Amino acid sequence: MPALMNMPEVTANAMEATLSTWLKCEGDTVAAGESIAEVETEKATVEIEAESDGVIARLLVEVGANVEVGAPILVIKGEGDTDAQLASLLDSIQGQSSGTAAKVAVAHAETTPAEAVEANTPVVQGPISGERSITPAPITVDNGDDHNRVFASPLARRTARENQLDVTAITGTGPGGRIVRRDVEKALATESAAPALVEAAPDPSNSTAEAGVSRQHAREKGADRVSLPHTKMRRAIARRLTESKTTVPHFYLSADVKMDALLHLRKQINAASTRRITVNDFVVKAAGLALQDVPEANVIWTEDAQLQYTTSDISVAIAVDGGLLTPVVANVASRSITSISTEISDFLERAKRGTIRQDELIGGSFSVSNLGMFGTKQFSAILNPPQSAILAVGAAEQRPIAEDGELKIATVMTCTLSADHRVIDGAVAAQWMNAFTSRVENPLTILV
Repeated sequence: MPALMNMPEVTANAMEATLSTWLKCEGDTVAAGESIAEVETEKATVEIEAESDGVIARLLVEVGANVEVGAPILVIKGEGDTDAQLASLLDSIQGQSSGTAAKVAVAHAETTPAEAVEANTPVVQGPISGERSITPAPITVDNGDDHNRVFASPLARRTARENQLDVTAITGTGPGGRIVRRDVEKALATESAAPALVEAAPDPSNSTAEAGVSRQHAREKGADRVSLPHTKMRRAIARRLTESKTTVPHFYLSADVKMDALLHLRKQINAASTRRITVNDFVVKAAGLALQDVPEANVIWTEDAQLQYTTSDISVAIAVDGGLLTPVVANVASRSITSISTEISDFLERAKRGTIRQDELIGGSFSVSNLGMFGTKQFSAILNPPQSAILAVGAAEQRPIAEDGELKIATVMTCTLSADHRVIDGAVAAQWMNAFTSRVENPLTILV
């Protein structure tokens, strides 16, 4: 019997996910465990794998569809399976009069029959039951020429329509050149970056007053702004950080850390090493060691008890297009600085490609957010639930300091610790900050 594969729970407690890309086509042979699609969650793009061997007989979900967990997404036909068995399975899916399966299996999850007619989606008889259903064929925009049709997913088409974009003018990057959501978002961003508008552009023959009226007219019509739909990542960031800031009692400690000894040691290491170690690599390692020095800070709050970690698992904030990812570097305190540097570098590269795995974003009690490379002197970060502390790292810069009664110039970096006062008291946070500062200012203790 052909195997029906449902949308897996790619994120803990997730209710739905967006199918962003099919990696296989109908008719392709697949093996159990082979990647078949990319699914977008709130934080990352995750690859899902085939659950059985065989040939992909039917893709049941359009690219760009929001699919509920447990809903059918494809059918795999195994050796010995017949066309009659396939037809019977498809008929059983289409025969469900309600529920997620029927909604997803026979149509794009966000496309109604009326929308399908508007988009010229074929409406055909079901394989056996004779019930009418929308096929999962590519959604097209017909501009009067059969040889010049534009393929677009329903989500992309709807987003373009809501933002008054001509979908036929957008270049598709999906399978077969199909226009998908990211193409519309790119077009919107490009339009937003181009401020020159016909309505607002003054005519050289007009008076200055007339040109001013024209610009005012454009502003009143909202021609100088564009609506960019929220991504799942942006919605997740907004929800989680609002929850964090409004439900977790933050408090903050700052310290000026002298960096000259660490920078000198880093220079020596990089001169002898084939791998370039960054200041951030040292900061992450020092933070992990400080959690071992002050284990009372290596905790998180739960409603029933505080959970104390025995290992230093630290999330590293990475900026990506449209948001932020925080993959976890595990067991920092017991690893070499080279090992930590290699893993962080790998996270950075894969974050750019959108291939961070969901399991790499889970866990840890502590985060490091470094904006020093952007020249930021000092800032305070919002806690990343359920973690109880986050270190905000500023730029290392030369400043005058008083030492032994003398005025000197030193390289100083301001770090600010945000802590959850439900589980970390002020004295504990101060002890952790002292331990971290001591490690950085005596950098050999980071390596031994």
